[in-house]
Amino acid sequence: MAKLGRIAAIAGGVAALAAGGAAVVTYRERKTEKPDYTIVEADGDIEVRDYPDLLVAETVAPGDRLSALNDGFERLADYIFAKRRGPGGSACPDEKIAMTAPVLSDRTERGQWRTRFIMPAGRAADDLPTPDAGVHTAKLPARRMAAIRFAGSAGDESLADHERRLRVWLAQHGFSPDGPAEHAYYNSPFVPPPLRHNEVLVPVAR
Repeated sequence: MAKLGRIAAIAGGVAALAAGGAAVVTYRERKTEKPDYTIVEADGDIEVRDYPDLLVAETVAPGDRLSALNDGFERLADYIFAKRRGPGGSACPDEKIAMTAPVLSDRTERGQWRTRFIMPAGRAADDLPTPDAGVHTAKLPARRMAAIRFAGSAGDESLADHERRLRVWLAQHGFSPDGPAEHAYYNSPFVPPPLRHNEVLVPVAR
């Protein structure tokens, strides 16, 4: 019995440490820079937002959504954390770029998956370090986006269900979709699923 008690105590301690670590990660990620936007209309977990121009680093990978997202994330993380850069360009090739949220993902016309990191506010394309092959910087023009928020793991079925809900809401409220859906991931895998913040976004006509 004493041995079982010690095992239970150790297990409880490990669980407490894991919970505490997750809480720290969650707190830090809530402080991560996110793009500004103006809310046009809000209804529960759905918002219509006007975004300004956004500067992004992006890459495209083949395969299924999850594997392409993992590949794209790793490639972009290597870029912003100065692990892999192209020659020339910036006067500070070893400069690290702050991570922002969310990570954006969408499917291209060729059926591949594009992953995007939003660059911090105040950065310009000509002062960014030169990316390695396969990573590009681009400016997303100002646009109006409808977003539906949800917690938990962002699996294919959940993403599809929330996109359907969002498109039904748009039709009921007189908004016209203006392009394919995008996925927005606000948290790392270290955050417990119930605390994660995900979104499906659909561009809408102004």
